Amino acid sequence: MKKIQILGTGCAKCQKLAQNTKQAADKLGLEYEMEKITQINDIMAFGIMTTPGLAVDGKVLVSGKVPSPAEIEKLFGGVA
Repeated sequence: MKKIQILGTGCAKCQKLAQNTKQAADKLGLEYEMEKITQINDIMAFGIMTTPGLAVDGKVLVSGKVPSPAEIEKLFGGVA
């Protein structure tokens, strides 16, 4: 099972990233658990300075932008 982490304070972009990520993971049929990391110190521990961010199993795939569900599917191809 993959651990998908949405890194952000809960802003509109963070929420959109969570929606797009869920859509991509469901389409691919991934078994996953989604966690939202909202505390600034916890987000910074991932080494990103701009939110939102997307990490899978602790590995940051995207930061500072909201990729489309199709783009996220491609990113998951490298970690699935």
